[in-house]
Formats: sequence, structure tokens, C-alpha cells
Amino acid sequence: MKQDRNPESWFTTMFDLYKLPSDFPGYADCRPITDPRKRVECLEEKFRLDVEGRFGDDPIHQRIVPYIQLHEFEALLFSDPAKFLDVFPAAHSEVKQLRAVAAQYESPEDIDDGETTAPSKRILSLLPNYVKPVSGILIARGIGLSGLRSECPHFRHWFERLSQLDSIV
Repeated sequence: MKQDRNPESWFTTMFDLYKLPSDFPGYADCRPITDPRKRVECLEEKFRLDVEGRFGDDPIHQRIVPYIQLHEFEALLFSDPAKFLDVFPAAHSEVKQLRAVAAQYESPEDIDDGETTAPSKRILSLLPNYVKPVSGILIARGIGLSGLRSECPHFRHWFERLSQLDSIV
């Protein structure tokens, strides 16, 4: 942000809530909030305020759109478990189990963040060859932005905010 002074440049983040470090801005303040969506909103606001504090009167801090993924990137992949077959074509039984997990929640973003029940842990327990930077990207690409937005409200809100930046400038 310090290097790019172009007023048309914007900055965003994509941090996973799952295993967010305890020294993250506002972590202690937001941790007691039991609703994960409200906790993420609190953390995003605390992060925004931290960035603002680091830049002082410099208006560059107004060009950040913080985003923290509920609960982790892999939650997005539960938007359409069938897309796992694009990467793991023989995994019909495993995909059926992933669909069953997704069906238990109103949104993939609601899949909890427990040590063994976090989205990535659920995927890895069924598909041990899953590799986030490779498999995850391919599956997300297969689902597409419209699929991710339709199933994940917090992600949709972030995407809409980014989409509106053209009209803000």
C-alpha cells in the first residue's frame, strides 16, 4: 500500500478464520463473539482500523477492503461438491459424503472450524491427495464465481464490495 500511490488502486485480503493467529488485530476483542459471521465482521473492522492507525492521516488506508473467509478457503468448495469429480474423477463415494456434509448446513460458510471438522479436515479425511494450492484452485475454478457467490453470503458481500469499486473511484 505504501508503494502504490495510485488512487485507483485498492487492496484486499483473504485470510482464513480457522487458525487465525492470536496476534491478529482485534483477535482478543472479537474472540468471545460466538457467532462466526459476527466474529469475522469484528475482525475485519479491527483489521481495517489497524491499517488506518498505521497510515495515520494518509488517505491510502481508505483503499483497503478486508476479508476473512468463514472458516477457511475449503468451505467455499462445499458450494458444489460435484466439482471435486473434475479433479478426483473416481471419487464418487467421497463426493457423495461431501454432499451430505454440505446438506447439513445452510451455507458452506457455516461448516465449523473444529480440529477434525474444519472443511479442509473433512476433505482430507475423504480425499488424502487433496492439495489446496492445486486441487483447491481447480475445484474453485470449476464452481465459478457465480456458484461461490450464490452459496456463500459473506463471500458474496465481499465480492459485491469489490465489484462496486469502479463506481467509488
